[in-house]
Amino acid sequence: MMKNQTKKSRWSRILSIIAIVLILTCALSGAALASRRTAERQSLYVTMSDGTQIAVDLWLPTNLKPGERIPAMLRSTCYWRSYQMGTPGEFMENYGLMPGGSNEPQQWTGAGYALVLVDVRGTGASYGEWSILWSDREIADLGEVVDWIIAQTWSNGNVGAYGVSYDGSTAEQMSMLNHPALKAVAPQSNEIDLYTDLAYPGGIMNEKFIKEWAEFHSRLGANDVCGIAKAAKMDCEQMKSFMSGVRQVDDDLDGGQLAAAVASHKHADVYAAGLGIEFHDDLWGDTGLPFVSTSPYARRLAIEQANLPTYVWVSWLDSGMVDAALKRYLTFDTPQTVIIGPWSHGAMYHADPFLPADAAVEPSPAEQFDMLVAFFDAYLKDDGAPQPETGITYYTLGAGTWNTTHVWPPEGVVPVKWFFDEDHSLIPSAPANGSGSDSYTVDWTASTGELNRWYTGLFKDDVVYPDRRAEDKKLLTYTSEPMQADVEITGSPIVTLYIASTTPDAAFHVYLEDVAPDGTVTYITEGMLRLINRKVSDEEPPYVQFGPYHSLERLDAMPMVPGEVAEIRFNLYATSVLIQQGHQIRVAIAGHDASMFMRYPKDDTPVFTVFHTSYIELPIRQR
Repeated sequence: MMKNQTKKSRWSRILSIIAIVLILTCALSGAALASRRTAERQSLYVTMSDGTQIAVDLWLPTNLKPGERIPAMLRSTCYWRSYQMGTPGEFMENYGLMPGGSNEPQQWTGAGYALVLVDVRGTGASYGEWSILWSDREIADLGEVVDWIIAQTWSNGNVGAYGVSYDGSTAEQMSMLNHPALKAVAPQSNEIDLYTDLAYPGGIMNEKFIKEWAEFHSRLGANDVCGIAKAAKMDCEQMKSFMSGVRQVDDDLDGGQLAAAVASHKHADVYAAGLGIEFHDDLWGDTGLPFVSTSPYARRLAIEQANLPTYVWVSWLDSGMVDAALKRYLTFDTPQTVIIGPWSHGAMYHADPFLPADAAVEPSPAEQFDMLVAFFDAYLKDDGAPQPETGITYYTLGAGTWNTTHVWPPEGVVPVKWFFDEDHSLIPSAPANGSGSDSYTVDWTASTGELNRWYTGLFKDDVVYPDRRAEDKKLLTYTSEPMQADVEITGSPIVTLYIASTTPDAAFHVYLEDVAPDGTVTYITEGMLRLINRKVSDEEPPYVQFGPYHSLERLDAMPMVPGEVAEIRFNLYATSVLIQQGHQIRVAIAGHDASMFMRYPKDDTPVFTVFHTSYIELPIRQR
């Protein structure tokens, strides 16, 4: 059964934005919680070596005994560490936001940890400038926060770092500090190369994501509640009924320190800077730094030197994060445990497209947290038993099964070529008439819908692709005969296109789909490449590649010669999926995805000629 798309209500989106994006926050406090509180919070400033004050929330167990020493968990964020409560009311009760539900500080303190939440420099209630994601100064601040943690009387000297998305990357990049107190990290739903994994996959700007993220982040930096509501297309008064802004520290009774901190913020205009980025080696704004210089892969040597146990959670259906995790696993010489599941960003929703829309998340949120605690217990608790293990546990879409492997692709995977042929067919052998071709005029309305893999990273919405049979009418498609037996595809499909274009520049978006006997078309995965980035580089890539290496750098740009045939070869994002007996495999080709991406070119409409020597190489695993 294909997962049905349901449009989220305005207040369901508020739940996503407030309860999830704003840090899975721990602001649920007050008289209603006092009787069941297991943790106490202190909000304060920690002063950095350059004098900048960084806002911190410290949560300790209420039952902590005098002289008892416990480890600390650290999560640092640009999205507010916590927020000031508004006036509780019926709206909060209706959306399960009243005290009593599971929340972050109660979970960690109940597991025997202190919890430290940090507004990174230039964000939230912290002072300073935020000019680029994960700057050297931002990461250095976190090392000083660790110094502060281990100097506390309750600390056992061990710290772990974790987080989802931006917070996950801060956790991973803290490794480069090689701080002796930092024992293990758990980056979840994060990239290792911000350019390829999220912002410009294949050199194609993820314009909607960057624009909306920039607006939201800017409003957070300005502590502008109504602006946040506007950026998220919400009602200001309803937002204010829940929160009044970022949390000020405890001794800031009149809000003066918070006001001064917000006034000190100098935020980069992310969207404007993003429009100035075209190639992988382009500089970020006026920083003089390459956009990718603060991505984890650029700090690989320092991360490897620290050699910290790393616990990674990603989804097959969350932007390019699954490839990021696999590239890290195969490139970084560190002990890694990787979990690849069928989720939205942050594992909030079950996103297996072959399950009903109301399918429960697997593992459940409680089970996910227990797994995270078990990982950190081994390295941070005084009685822990560290057992560094490298391996990948992954879920197969459509089958509902989990497997574990220590190699990638898993053993038994064999690449099989499927060729494009006459009548838009997809066949497992070279076509008899290799000179055949099909013409396709780019349809600028083609879309992957409102809740796709590229949007979930904004507000952790569900990932829901509607039945694609209508959209496929806008695309160039090639479809196989029904499968005679179940077929498992596990790994990275690679597409090789022999094409001619009427324009020097264009974009290719290629989708792998399942066609059910009743005609339902289910999205599986996709890949994309801007045509001027088609050159295959013979340079050493910075990390393992799953197809030919395209540097995506300015010097390697190669405009098409209109009418001249060229080979375009690139990988689709990794997947593991069961194609059931009787179902068909489809490859669908587009020149644009109007839901998220920039148009190439902006002032012309390409016409592609796709020759039947083209094919897709599918990684088939015998069952």
